[in-house]
Amino acid sequence: MSVRASADALDVIATRLVAHETIKPRASRRVAYELWLRRLLATADVLGLGLAAVVTGLVEGELRVIQLLLTLPLWVLGAKLAGLYDRDRRVMRALTVDELPHLWLWAATGSIGLALMVQWLTPRAPTVGSVALFACVLFAIVALLRAVARYGWRLATPRERVLLLGFGPSSRALERKLELFPDMHATTVGVVPDDELIGDLAAAIEHHAPEGCDRVLLVQNAMHPQLVNELLAHCRAAGMKFGVIPEHGSLGTAGQLDHVADLPIVHYNTWSISRSTLLVKRLMDLAVGLPLLVLATPLLVALAVVIKLDSPGPVFFVQRRAGRRGRPFRMVKFRTMVADAEAQLANVVALDELVEPVFKLRKDPRVTRVGSWMRRTSLDELPQLINVVAGSMSLVGPRPEQLDLVERYRPESRFRLEVKPGISGPMQVYGRGELQFDERLAVERDYIEDLSLRRDARILLLTVGAVLGRRGAY
Repeated sequence: MSVRASADALDVIATRLVAHETIKPRASRRVAYELWLRRLLATADVLGLGLAAVVTGLVEGELRVIQLLLTLPLWVLGAKLAGLYDRDRRVMRALTVDELPHLWLWAATGSIGLALMVQWLTPRAPTVGSVALFACVLFAIVALLRAVARYGWRLATPRERVLLLGFGPSSRALERKLELFPDMHATTVGVVPDDELIGDLAAAIEHHAPEGCDRVLLVQNAMHPQLVNELLAHCRAAGMKFGVIPEHGSLGTAGQLDHVADLPIVHYNTWSISRSTLLVKRLMDLAVGLPLLVLATPLLVALAVVIKLDSPGPVFFVQRRAGRRGRPFRMVKFRTMVADAEAQLANVVALDELVEPVFKLRKDPRVTRVGSWMRRTSLDELPQLINVVAGSMSLVGPRPEQLDLVERYRPESRFRLEVKPGISGPMQVYGRGELQFDERLAVERDYIEDLSLRRDARILLLTVGAVLGRRGAY
């Protein structure tokens, strides 16, 4: 199909979408739902401010509620200027963890501004400690309340309805992401295949989106500006969101969008990870891993007793895994299987017959009763803190894999050995056992090609939700 023919066909589709009588009411309802979300977030901010004032007052012995109430409009205005009420409309997967840097900036600058105002209006200035305490408490409470608000909103509102124009790897990838991430709160109502773009378009729309849609996504390998502009104009008129998904993989995994005036440019990281980044990453592993290991010691002892009472055999399972650059190391974790599990491996899976160098059984007969519970809660991974402190693993990184499986890697899959394996990582927060091998490689490649301490912190925070949700853990 020529570009002009594609433009004509998609223009007719967009025109039909605007004229479709079920679209506008649906879009208007979606606007109302999103308005309620913004109101919930603003309520969470105001409630968080009040609770932070109470907590700070109980600790410091002085409660400045009046000053806080007088500045509430300024706090909400500051959150608005920081984009804390509009981000959910722009992105398809809005997570509270992604707005934490902006939330902290809002809490810190607001607390300092409030302190300066109080100092100017009253003879007694607040101490630095009280300002810092208020900022930290406010940040923690508001982050929690915003997460609860988003969760409740998703329970109370219907999913966003997405119509895909074009069929290919990108459309299949998006549908897969909607399966893996329920917090996207969206569902596809239809996919208009390429061959139907030049057919009976009215019938295609009626068939694929009989109840209308809230968002239109154009899936196309070659994005012609005219196509995008025409669809953009039509979706604005219909009150629908519009986006473009490039052909899956055409922009790589670590591309960063930049703008020079009106010219968009996609940049890629083609340089190696700096030694300073690796050094700071190691320091973070020690600063976080060592205290966690000390604090977790009583829990480790209790779990060891439970394992010993549940089934005969050692408490720990120690196995040689592939570390950075493929160097073997001895990974330690709690035993979750029968004592002779490795001897029974050949009866469960034939490694030489695996299509891909990975296996994860939903109902492995070798798993013990307590082991099944520990796997679902990820408590069996706690002893790996020993590996983190020793330096053979990191808190965040690719999943440590067995040596015999790594030996079956194709050359293009060995990139995941460029960094230390981690207790948590992109696989654990983006689907865990639900991921197929190519999906797992994709998220790990994205992590390695754009490694940063900020991404490590984000993954650690997402790990909490992944563990509590238990999705993909078996």
